[in-house]
Amino acid sequence: MRTSIATVSLSGSLTEKLTAAARAGFDGVEIFENDLLASPLTPEEIRGLCADLGLSIDLYQPVRDIEAVPADVFARNLRRAEHKFRVAQRLGADTVLVCSSVSPHAVDDDALAARQLRQLAERAAEFGMCIAYEALAWGRHVNTYDHAWRIVEAADHPALGTCLDSFHILSRGNEPKDFEGIAELPGDKIFFLQLADAPLLAMDVLQWSRHYRCFPGQGDLDVAGLLRQVLRTGYAGPLSLEVFNDVFRQAEAGPAAVDARRSLLVLQEGVGEKTAGAEPVGEGGLPPAVVPTGVAFAELVTPDVEPATALLSALGFTRTGRHRGKPVDLWEQGAARILLNTGPGARRDGTVLAAVGLETPDPAAAARRAEALLAPVLPRRRSTGDVLLDAVAAPDGTELFFCATGRPPLPSWTADFAATGERPGEGTGLRGIDHLALAQPWHQFDEAALFHRGVLGLDAQPSVDLADPYGLLRSRAFTSADGAVRIALGVGPAPGDEHARAQHIALATDDIVAAARTFRAAGGHLLPMPANYYDDLAARFDFAPGELETYQELDILYDRDGNGAFRHCYTHTLGRVFFELTQRDTGYRGYGAQNAPVRLAAQHVSNS
Repeated sequence: MRTSIATVSLSGSLTEKLTAAARAGFDGVEIFENDLLASPLTPEEIRGLCADLGLSIDLYQPVRDIEAVPADVFARNLRRAEHKFRVAQRLGADTVLVCSSVSPHAVDDDALAARQLRQLAERAAEFGMCIAYEALAWGRHVNTYDHAWRIVEAADHPALGTCLDSFHILSRGNEPKDFEGIAELPGDKIFFLQLADAPLLAMDVLQWSRHYRCFPGQGDLDVAGLLRQVLRTGYAGPLSLEVFNDVFRQAEAGPAAVDARRSLLVLQEGVGEKTAGAEPVGEGGLPPAVVPTGVAFAELVTPDVEPATALLSALGFTRTGRHRGKPVDLWEQGAARILLNTGPGARRDGTVLAAVGLETPDPAAAARRAEALLAPVLPRRRSTGDVLLDAVAAPDGTELFFCATGRPPLPSWTADFAATGERPGEGTGLRGIDHLALAQPWHQFDEAALFHRGVLGLDAQPSVDLADPYGLLRSRAFTSADGAVRIALGVGPAPGDEHARAQHIALATDDIVAAARTFRAAGGHLLPMPANYYDDLAARFDFAPGELETYQELDILYDRDGNGAFRHCYTHTLGRVFFELTQRDTGYRGYGAQNAPVRLAAQHVSNS
């Protein structure tokens, strides 16, 4: 189906917004009145620019506070609306959005509202316009889609239809029973469809709408379920995004438009159906998701060679390989592999987690899906004989490599490394990477969430807010169904807060006590935890004799839910990276979120 985006969803000047929408692959735009009023371009020039960019102007919006008012007020409203129709005509748009009234002059009289909207439609038709009447969730008297439809039906004019907005509908009820009636509407009277998602928040719906909408797939609303109902009506108009979001309006328009377009591609895939009288939902079909089956490696880039190698050695890793053409070493223990890159690209702010290798059943297919979902494909600097790996960039710049480690006939990245002759020993008993925690720039958290769900096919877990001594950290985990891949995304309490944006690699062990003791004996230092934490732990859980004392001695944190227990401890931070040792019972699916405030406070003390 055709795709569109409201200019209010993007930052910058109107020209920048239109250019970004076109480059991202949208078919059309909704012109938001404020963007037109602030533009130095005339409506005719905007129309010409859109034509040059290959964009249709699908809607001009909004006209507010029109209906169900006294006759003298309505006469003034008609004059005001006529001006909007002339502007829309000059733009080349044929549909104008009219929101249900919030005016104190409006009365609760559906018959009056219908008569006045019919008059408005008659006037619009004279200009070659149609009216799409939308129920605002906070409308004074009309605030539900079915109420708006009853008024449109009573008005009975061919130039008057309804506009359905997923936020206004789902913010009042997010269960299927709350919107299943949409399928009974006549598709030809749905003049426009606006889509937006949002996190579930307990707050005034107007403030929720104006500041916290997001693109489909980034929030908690059942946008796909609503879209299925709309398509069953035979609606064949554009899928249009209308998102009010403080973060998006401060982010660059280009990446935001790409993220928006990706959200519609994923949404259409999720709906995955073709209804009578409608075009296919997808656009030739996306390549299916190829869910990663494990973490092949995590690559650290560092200027701090000696501290990094000392830390890896204390953790029990062995340097088993040296890249044949680059200053990159392979360190191994069990199935955990760390690449240590000491090349000239090392950042001045110290050690960073720059790349992740994901074990993938079909690397080429995974790359095709990523490219179809607008992920930037990374050209790889290769020396003669290097294994060619497919790689894309995540929104935060982390390089993601699709790997087939030791699975002939597929090429294995390990062939690029010459063996050092050393073989991994028992080390500290680490057997693999439990999860990765990737810090996100504050304006890219939602984009990263959609990327990991849509591009990688991982399942999204609920967002969690974690108390930091200087604010709140937001975290959301994405996992494969079997837990073989776990990636936790986090964003700090404020833009530019680098200390709150450390990354970490969590390593799995079956005996954390032994691992912690071995690490310390090798010269490693664990992050100290306060005695008050262990006093509280004793009140919350029952422990075997001496168990809690051992945890306190080794600075091990503890959590338990109905499915099992989780034990974990942390190294000090090196640059922007630290390691976590974890021991999780099979049924435990969390990450010790209850302990995060204690860990964050300890890190602030350690880094100060």
